[in-house]
Amino acid sequence: MDEQRAEGGTDRRILERISEMVEAERDLRAALAEGRIDQPTEHRELKDIEEQLDQCWDLLRQRRARVRAGEDPDGASVRSIDEVERYES
Repeated sequence: MDEQRAEGGTDRRILERISEMVEAERDLRAALAEGRIDQPTEHRELKDIEEQLDQCWDLLRQRRARVRAGEDPDGASVRSIDEVERYES
């Protein structure tokens, strides 16, 4: 199975979710700029979105690495925020 085929339904759904979260980040920043939410709310919600984004990107990287290694991409799993952030630092 090549990387192109691995980017089937599951990878596409992960990428769609990433796009949705990026849009949510933009909406939060706009809401703050327009005074619809306060800064603590924006920070809290952005932190949640950023953590979810990190998990999605990590899952996508895992899936692609498994494909390159000739393994089943469905063997990849969502890791905890702590684990993902430990890998990123």
